[in-house]
Amino acid sequence: MIIRAVPLIGRALLVIVTAFALASGNAGAQLVEGKNYRRIANPQPVETGRKIEVIEFFSYGCPHCAELEPHLDAWLAKAPADVAFRRVPVMFQQRWVPLAKIYYTLDALGTESKLSPDVFKAIHGSGTSLWDANKFYEWAASKGLDRKKVEEVFTSFAIDGKMKRAMQLAQQYNIQGVPTVIVDGKFVTSSSEVGTHAQLPAAIDELVNKARAERPKG
Repeated sequence: MIIRAVPLIGRALLVIVTAFALASGNAGAQLVEGKNYRRIANPQPVETGRKIEVIEFFSYGCPHCAELEPHLDAWLAKAPADVAFRRVPVMFQQRWVPLAKIYYTLDALGTESKLSPDVFKAIHGSGTSLWDANKFYEWAASKGLDRKKVEEVFTSFAIDGKMKRAMQLAQQYNIQGVPTVIVDGKFVTSSSEVGTHAQLPAAIDELVNKARAERPKG
């Protein structure tokens, strides 16, 4: 890159143009209702009490969810204290049903946040068929988990109950695609609506602020 001297008038003009560009960029960063997010006609009750609930509807089998994962992980690392995040797996395809069970199994074992990135990598990077229960048990054992315990949890009634609840939530929110994010039971957005996966965390923050402002004071 060659840096050239800019005449005084040119420099002044450059400052004005740059300032205008920055202002335009900041203005464009604000979400537009109906374009970048939608307000849910019938808000759903949250399950997080006083905390602002952020739900990601996803599937380990979804390549777009896999692409979003690192951006979401970075957002989670600095999420506000009054925000509670949870994931809800969807089951649009038959193969996604056992993948949803994998999510709830890892969650029950307290290893979901640690191993979810590895699940995505195994499926989309290595082509491992984790929807095959035996393949999942073997994979879990390779990650240091007790295979017998994993199998017990994976086939338990408790996991079946969580699966039913996940399907109910997907129906209540009318989830048509993933990844989809719901903020405080009233706002819905996605990477495609805000632009890119990288832009979604900032959009979530903006909707969290909006939800916070709309909550009753005190």
